[in-house]
Amino acid sequence: MAAGRYDRWIPWTFVGGMALVIVVNAVMVWFALSTFTGTTVDRAYERGRLYNTVLAEAERQARFGWRFSLRWEPKPGEPLEGRFVLDAAGPDGAGLDRLALEAAMVRPLEAPEPVPLGFTQIGPGRYAATVVLPRPGQWEVRLAAQRGEDGPVEHRQRIVAR
Repeated sequence: MAAGRYDRWIPWTFVGGMALVIVVNAVMVWFALSTFTGTTVDRAYERGRLYNTVLAEAERQARFGWRFSLRWEPKPGEPLEGRFVLDAAGPDGAGLDRLALEAAMVRPLEAPEPVPLGFTQIGPGRYAATVVLPRPGQWEVRLAAQRGEDGPVEHRQRIVAR
């Protein structure tokens, strides 16, 4: 009879183990569904089918030799308020002036409405756009630059606001 008392915990070990597996799986499903939408490119099939066109467009833009560098400068004490500063240089390294810039920022893996950015020239080859970010995290700034008949040249860069 004494041996029977010690054997009662064995079924509960299996029940506890299964409960642990269910809890861990539930947490992993929650993280998977709340952090990733499952798509990174809209119309992926069409983009893949027309990939030669994508390569030709990238080559056309590369011939301009324009280089862009974008940085986020938050306001002191306000991590979600600040400005984006864009440095644009030509193939010779000189700043690109009088660019017409169309820009917006988006969340890379979500589908909210893009937030438009209005860049103004603040120096030779330097442009700035003041913005209040809706929330912290990773953002992608997408811009298209054109100067007269030259362009458009597209640039995408991700930043992280904390």
